[in-house]
Order: sequence, then C-alpha cells, then structure tokens
Amino acid sequence: MARSVAAKKSVKPAKPPYVLDDQVGFILRQVWQRHSSIFSRDIGTNLTPTQWAALSKLAETGACSQNQLGRLTAMDVATIKGVIDRLTARGLTETSQDPEDGRRLLVSLTRAGQQLAEKLAPNALAITRETLAPLDAKERETLMALLNKLR
Repeated sequence: MARSVAAKKSVKPAKPPYVLDDQVGFILRQVWQRHSSIFSRDIGTNLTPTQWAALSKLAETGACSQNQLGRLTAMDVATIKGVIDRLTARGLTETSQDPEDGRRLLVSLTRAGQQLAEKLAPNALAITRETLAPLDAKERETLMALLNKLR
C-alpha cells in the first residue's frame, strides 16, 4: 500500500488550461499595483493617480471641457467629475464658461494647480523611471511601444 501512495505522489498533474499567472490582465494588474505603490510613496503630496492625470493633462493642454479632459485621461464621465470636484475643492482647478459655447464649462488649473503640477513633474518622472527600472533602455522602449499598440 505504501508503494501505491508513493507512485501517486510522483505523478505530475496536467497543466490546467487556464493559469492565472500567465494571463496578461493579471500581470498588468500586478504591475499597476507596484506602480501605484511607488506613486503613493513618491508623488510628494496627497494626490491620487487620477487626480495627477487630470492636473498634468491640464498643464499640458490648457483649459478644456470636463468631457474632453475625461477622454484625454481615459476617465469616464462620473470619474472625471469626481476628480475635478475634489481638485476644485482643493483650489487646484476652476471652471469658467467657454467663450465659444456658453453652454459648456471649461476646466483649467488655478495658479496653485499650475504651480503644483510644475513642482510635482520631476517626482512623476522619477516614479516612471522607478517603475521601469528593472528593464534596460531597449526593453523600456519596446514595452512602451507594445503597450501603446494595445491601447
């Protein structure tokens, strides 16, 4: 009897058809969790990644509608509204009427928002460098090209 138990233990089970560790979504989520941890530790102020995305995009493009900002930052309508509401409450963004279309509001950075975006840009660049640090320069370039292709 001991021999048959030993024989059963030595049989390697067949690889299941779906292995979570081999799935792109799972790997991307783990990479995102690592990046989020680095971001939270190093951004230097109490901003979420979505708030930073809105601030940095407004610094890059200037005033735009909330809807356009949501598209530019890959946020749905409800998410971008909440982000802008929180940034406005902190005095970092403001809204004004669009001079070309009085029905539309434009979102822009306040002076404090612009200053914060400029101050935090080096931190954000360092966060990206640390996230990509395990890769050499060619691997970083390849990864970014491949990720952009998957958008």
